Amino acid sequence: QVQLVESGGGLVQPGGSLRLSCAASGIIFSRNAMGWYRQAPGKQRELVAAITRGGSTSYADSVKGRFTISRDNAKNTVYLRMNSLKPEDTAVYYCNADRGLWPRTAGEYDSWGQGTQVTVSS
Repeated sequence: QVQLVESGGGLVQPGGSLRLSCAASGIIFSRNAMGWYRQAPGKQRELVAAITRGGSTSYADSVKGRFTISRDNAKNTVYLRMNSLKPEDTAVYYCNADRGLWPRTAGEYDSWGQGTQVTVSS
């Protein structure tokens, strides 16, 4: 079973930046697509960025041009660089792994990490 540990969240002012990390274990990392999801209070979890085994990337329209997903297979880690942060980016951010080409948009996974809180506020 996959174990996921997210880190790097915090409180940041609008316009600021953060880099999130997600360390995965219990899987062959390089054989998995990875996704970053977020869930704001009262809202459903949404997929914001994804990266395939081969390094192709995809982003939600709300973060396109501001967020960058990347992976380091040697470290079993996926990253999310977030620039130009907005208050509406405030959420708990999670990652997950998928053996398919892309992570599942609705995030129908049995196992999740604890997430990392990102708060964008002045």
